Amino acid sequence: MEAETPRRSLREKQRQERAELILKAAEEVLVEKGYHEMSMEEVALKVGIAKGTVYLHFASKEDLVFALFERELATSLKVIDKILASTATARDKLERILIELYKGFLGKRIQLLVALYTGLEGQKVLAAKHERVAGFWKQLSARITSLLEEGKAAGEITSAIPIPVLRSTFFSLLSPRGFKQLIVEEQMTPDEVASYLARIYFQGVSAT
Repeated sequence: MEAETPRRSLREKQRQERAELILKAAEEVLVEKGYHEMSMEEVALKVGIAKGTVYLHFASKEDLVFALFERELATSLKVIDKILASTATARDKLERILIELYKGFLGKRIQLLVALYTGLEGQKVLAAKHERVAGFWKQLSARITSLLEEGKAAGEITSAIPIPVLRSTFFSLLSPRGFKQLIVEEQMTPDEVASYLARIYFQGVSAT
């Protein structure tokens, strides 16, 4: 029995490594061809495994694509939690969250997000996984709400605007369609976009 545990651990490690290779290949195919043209066969070919092996990890193309999306969401929450643990002010934390999301999740995965959010098939995948996507946004919303309340209490953020409005406005800055236009079409860098949006959110658009 003692010898079985190391073997099982090795198999599990190999399984996890193979799943990561599949996700990496899936992202490459998705970005290159879009969701509709993406196939499990091509993903398997990129990894160098049989198509059936891909299905052992992911039951369908929809599950594979959503696993890729969900992995990025989890990474984003880790980045946000690291910022929340810092000693910066609430306003500085909010600005850093905005910048890091654009530089990281939104910036590095722009083509993936565009494929998911702007394509009909991608939207169907997200709709089918609504509860799990909603769970992520609920966690993110709680973190942003806490920061806004902290900022109000410290006098950094105006008390004249209700928290729901401040929170909704902050989330609107993370619109996939918005960063598609600015980064893909206008060819701005993620740093530039995040900097301008942070200025609008915290200072407004007045010239004075």
